[in-house]
Amino acid sequence: MIVLFRILVAAAALTFIGWAAPLTLSAAQPRPLVKRIAITFDDTPRGAGAFLTLEERGPRLLAALEKAGVMQAAFFVNPGRIQSQRDGALVRAYETAGHVLADHTYTHPGLSRVSAERFLADIDKSQAWLRERPTYRPWFRFPYLDEGGHDLAKRDAVRAGLKARGLTNGYVTCDGYDWNMERLTLAAKRAGRPIDMAALRDLYVETHVGAAEFADQLAVRATGRHPAQVLLLHETDLAALFLPDMVAGLRKAGWTIVTADEAYDDPIARRDPEVAFANGTRIQMLAWEKGLKGSRWYDRTDGKLADRLFEARVMHPGAAAGAVGVAAQ
Repeated sequence: MIVLFRILVAAAALTFIGWAAPLTLSAAQPRPLVKRIAITFDDTPRGAGAFLTLEERGPRLLAALEKAGVMQAAFFVNPGRIQSQRDGALVRAYETAGHVLADHTYTHPGLSRVSAERFLADIDKSQAWLRERPTYRPWFRFPYLDEGGHDLAKRDAVRAGLKARGLTNGYVTCDGYDWNMERLTLAAKRAGRPIDMAALRDLYVETHVGAAEFADQLAVRATGRHPAQVLLLHETDLAALFLPDMVAGLRKAGWTIVTADEAYDDPIARRDPEVAFANGTRIQMLAWEKGLKGSRWYDRTDGKLADRLFEARVMHPGAAAGAVGVAAQ
């Protein structure tokens, strides 16, 4: 009986080891990579684009966000641009759909071009309008991502002014210069040049997925982790037409779309990089603060390169054959 008991104990021990070992091994495995990104828009409400009327673009952009499964985007508003009932209705429609509003100044001045006092007074005007909005968030985004440039005294004065007003920096981490692509598209449309819409869509998607990947890789070098990213877009026809394709491209590359609320809860939101030139994305400034070698700038934010890519891929000699109507998008 004693021998039998010992055999049973040994068997039980082996069974336990066999059951426990996989748990030990799995715990040692690296955690799966989680890449998170929020979608944000600047310059709301924005002027007319190349393809859609202002009355068409707002509903189309809302439909694109819904189709893409973006439950909460952030719109950084310039209240001084709300000049009509149509503009006000557009902003209210964003709120009704569950998206959030934040501050982008009243008239969109660049901080490097005006005094700190004038800049803060412009913010006060925008705050008087925004604080009454039901989905308002106390985030402030600098026009042109210009936080004062080389004038560190001005930078610090505005940082203190934002803090006194209960505002936090609604920074950007990745930027594909969509405004430049829109500018080129508008110029081509006005000149009557044929535009290859399929190629334009592909360039738009590829550029923004690339911007997210570049920012993530730079962030890992600068912070040792994968912080939540904040993608800068503008309220353009291109976004209304191609956003579902862009979001699909991000997801295919392993990105999870999160709310701006989640993104701005990341630890990097509580950092104020100490750099000699305050302009650009939060990741670029963190990388500079750490003294990382190599380029901190996504190559497609080089205007000359971006212009050449647009001309070669969207305005190529076969563009007329590849052009499709907006209604087909």
